[in-house]
Amino acid sequence: MSTVTENIPKAPSTLSRLISGIGLIRESWIGTAGLIILLFWVAMAVLAPILPLYDPNAQIAPMQKLFAVAPDNSGTFWLGTDFKGRDILSRIIWGSQRVLFWASLATFVAYIVGMAMGAAAGYLGGWWDEVISFFGNVLLSFPVMVLYIIIITKLGPSPFNIVIAVTFASAPGIMRIVRGLVLDIRTRDYVFAAQTRGESPLYVMLVELLPNARGPLIVDACLRMGYTIIALATLGFLGLGLPPPDPDWGAMIAESVPMGAFAGHAMVVPAIAVSSLVLGFNLLADGLREISLRD
Repeated sequence: MSTVTENIPKAPSTLSRLISGIGLIRESWIGTAGLIILLFWVAMAVLAPILPLYDPNAQIAPMQKLFAVAPDNSGTFWLGTDFKGRDILSRIIWGSQRVLFWASLATFVAYIVGMAMGAAAGYLGGWWDEVISFFGNVLLSFPVMVLYIIIITKLGPSPFNIVIAVTFASAPGIMRIVRGLVLDIRTRDYVFAAQTRGESPLYVMLVELLPNARGPLIVDACLRMGYTIIALATLGFLGLGLPPPDPDWGAMIAESVPMGAFAGHAMVVPAIAVSSLVLGFNLLADGLREISLRD
């Protein structure tokens, strides 16, 4: 004998949502290309501990060229070595872990702060809107890289201080996007229904407003990930990025500049890694935007 609960449709699982999302991405060749690039780097980051790589910090044989054989015949330096004798391929692959983790964390924290500010400014209005918008405009008046350098120089170079710097630089821009979306969404019927039920402003912002603004925010998050990766590489190049000795793509470029005349690949390879990862996020954002316009 069937029960009433058996006839209630179940909410789609996380896996089914993921499969559905991948199916939508396949409708855009631009988004598919971006997703393939991102999956490649994610796979490299995840598989780094089990791949047959040299220790990324081991000083084996300095200034080795492409495809050079190790002096002890223990393997091949497919991308050569840097001036300290560290395998470039190992440092590129292990460096992808740090870039993806800290860029994702910094962007996530910036979005949490930016969405909270934007939702409060757009929904509550009044002096909330004036104070939050003024604070955001003050931060936006600074050139982004100058703001990064000021914060990192003051607090000192460390991964968590980079997260703070990215949050200060990115949250105001996110706030303005969320504020504009909330100003539009707050006039919808389902928001009035929630207010009629006596729901609190916090409930309305978290349940009714932000989930219905997720489309443009997902596209912006992909673009902002690219900006954050560029910022990490630039800070690493300036010596203000992730601390050594673990590999950092920006620091690898800076360390290879003196080698440019006779070992240009040591500088070009990490630059290509940064560019390809940023390109992947940009293509994915373009694909998502293209799909949303079709709908």
